[in-house]
Amino acid sequence: MVVKRLLKIFILNKLFLFTLLFLLCNSLTFAQSIAVNTGQTPTQLVNNVLLGFGVQAFNITINGSAASSNTPVNNVTSFTNTNPAFPFGAGLLLTTGNGVGAQGPNNSTSSTNNTPATPNVSGDPHLNAIANGTVTNGVVLEFDFIPSGDTLSFRYIFGSDEYPEFSPSSFNDAFGLFLWGPGISGAYPLGGYPAGGANIATIPGGIPVTINNVGDASNTAYYVFNDNGSTYGTAIQYDGATVVLTAAATVQCNQLYHIKLAISNVGDQSYDSGVFLEAGSFASDAVAVTVATVSGDTTIVEGCTDANFIFTRPAGQLDDTLLINYTITGVAIEGVDYNFLPDTIIFLPGEDSVVINLTPTQDGITEGFESVIITVEIINPCNDTIFSQGTIYIGEGPIINITENDPTVLCATDSIPLVASASGGYAPYTYVWTDIGGSPLGSGDTITGEIVENGSILFLVTATDFCNFSSVDTVTLTMNQALSIDTMGTVPSSCQPTGVVWGIATGTVGIPSYNWSGPGANNSNFIDASVWENIPSGWYYFVVSDNVCEVNDSVFVDLLDPPVASFTVTPLSGCAPLEITLANNSQNGTAYIWSLGDGAIQTTTELGSFTHTFQDTTQNQGYTIQLIVQQGVLCSDTAVIGIVTTVCGCTDPDAINYNPLATVNNGSCIFPNPVVNAPNVFTPNDDNANEIYILDWKNLVKLRLVVLNRWGNVLFDETSSDLVNFNPGWDGYQAQDGVYFYRYEAEGISGSTIEGHGFFHLIRNE
Repeated sequence: MVVKRLLKIFILNKLFLFTLLFLLCNSLTFAQSIAVNTGQTPTQLVNNVLLGFGVQAFNITINGSAASSNTPVNNVTSFTNTNPAFPFGAGLLLTTGNGVGAQGPNNSTSSTNNTPATPNVSGDPHLNAIANGTVTNGVVLEFDFIPSGDTLSFRYIFGSDEYPEFSPSSFNDAFGLFLWGPGISGAYPLGGYPAGGANIATIPGGIPVTINNVGDASNTAYYVFNDNGSTYGTAIQYDGATVVLTAAATVQCNQLYHIKLAISNVGDQSYDSGVFLEAGSFASDAVAVTVATVSGDTTIVEGCTDANFIFTRPAGQLDDTLLINYTITGVAIEGVDYNFLPDTIIFLPGEDSVVINLTPTQDGITEGFESVIITVEIINPCNDTIFSQGTIYIGEGPIINITENDPTVLCATDSIPLVASASGGYAPYTYVWTDIGGSPLGSGDTITGEIVENGSILFLVTATDFCNFSSVDTVTLTMNQALSIDTMGTVPSSCQPTGVVWGIATGTVGIPSYNWSGPGANNSNFIDASVWENIPSGWYYFVVSDNVCEVNDSVFVDLLDPPVASFTVTPLSGCAPLEITLANNSQNGTAYIWSLGDGAIQTTTELGSFTHTFQDTTQNQGYTIQLIVQQGVLCSDTAVIGIVTTVCGCTDPDAINYNPLATVNNGSCIFPNPVVNAPNVFTPNDDNANEIYILDWKNLVKLRLVVLNRWGNVLFDETSSDLVNFNPGWDGYQAQDGVYFYRYEAEGISGSTIEGHGFFHLIRNE
């Protein structure tokens, strides 16, 4: 119902349209405060927010002043709401303090927001009549109106921070809806209305809505205690409020009436009070047609959005079933440009709104905007013909344009922003990026690209709008780098550091800078130049920088006839103690230094094989075997192989030979044999001894017990695989003294099974 009311307000008050849509879309999962809006004048608020169907208003005044009704007033405001705990989606707010003070959450027990101060209304005779105390500050909103039907009603909630401490008390803040006109009489005099007026803001029994009349101690059925987080707590500030109340009256069609909406503090100017009047609920008999779309205006798009025609009737008609026929006109064709709509609208008792959905057909034909007009013709109780009409326009999908940055760089890089921006469609847009082959690269309006050589790379970006219309464009990333390394050269090194490396760069801008790094970096003859001499074998890295860019390359300086370390180990892993065989396959070596990982060092000048045993059986171990092959003093090579030993044994704690250090089960577990003993006497005589016939067992994981009588009839048969918590046992219920037979089947820890049978005596000893 909150959504329906918000949609209805969209049409009645287009000034709030986009604000309400934003609030609705952004608060579906988070309950929050009402939003108080202070920008409209009282005249605008009455016409745009409060009035519903079948009512025309004029001569609007604030505190008796017509001029004041055309200027925004701090305590006559509007509100919007997306908190489902608060019953009204939007409406008019009258307060004794400033309207913004009504915004939740309820975080104060004595909220007063009266700066600047609200007007003094102590001279109002009608407020004084219901307040039973000294009226102070507040507001009196009055206007004349003409109803088109024979009933008048609207809904409201009265709240206050006087609750609950000052209910009842002398601070009897009051609210009244005073009505004058043909057929209305009462105790509230007003010039020009000799029959007097009636206060329609009452609860049953004609009791005015005030702090003392509705609260924690009086008429509690109409009261809501509103501590933070309770019924209205996150939506409004006030500590207490009424339930939703309806003010209604019987009126005469097309006659002039006068109404006064008045609220005031009583006894002081503290602890604000306010009344929330539901938007559009001040209505007379009529049925209205309004239109709601996602965009908030009267336009929908083929293949994207749809529209709801909302038929709404006033509260005075809710008790009856109402059938409404309507006509459809406009340029668009039903069943061709949009779906078929029902012929008749049926309001069931209690329903105030009926919604029919119009979904446009995406036909791919450019037709411009096509209208759909729904018109309802109603004859009210005064025999007046009332028309209500809603119109929407159907349009085609958009042409989406994509603007991209197409960057050019002068140096290879792996982080270049690629940017795309879409327009012409229905925001918001989503962006998906791929390479030219279709492989995904990312999403969002900006990603980073990479280019490592001169030339261009194409990227594809697809922009999709809110309506799922999309367009594809290319982004071109270009590299135009002048600096390059044309040549790298080396002279191999002997066992002494006698190697040479050089590099030639072209396309430099300004004075280039050279930087070498590699194994010879610590030599005293290292220079920052294009040539580096007297270096050992290894990889050398050359970086050239100029005023624009930086390039790099690498080259390997060979070693003349270097020693090569190579060996094999068999096996590479196993149970400790582990004997391994090491085979030396090295080349160009004169000496071989073995480091065996367990502290053993062995030096030899011979190739060949030998064995070594790792003895530690107490823990899993990893050993690193290193072979250094030397050729002279300065030339060497190293090879490394890792060995893993494992503690192997029986890992089953139930086994006799369980090894708690073992992590690998080698199949050596020896399990104890299962044992079952059966008693031969069973005495179920309620003496708490030998009451259940059970078997004694050891080393079992599963046991089945079967009990039979002398004729072979099975009296008991149960199996348990959780013998610690449940050992199958027979209680001998209703069995006679005598001999009974048992049979069992058992499974041991090792998986072996045993069976047995026998007999026992049941003796009750009575």
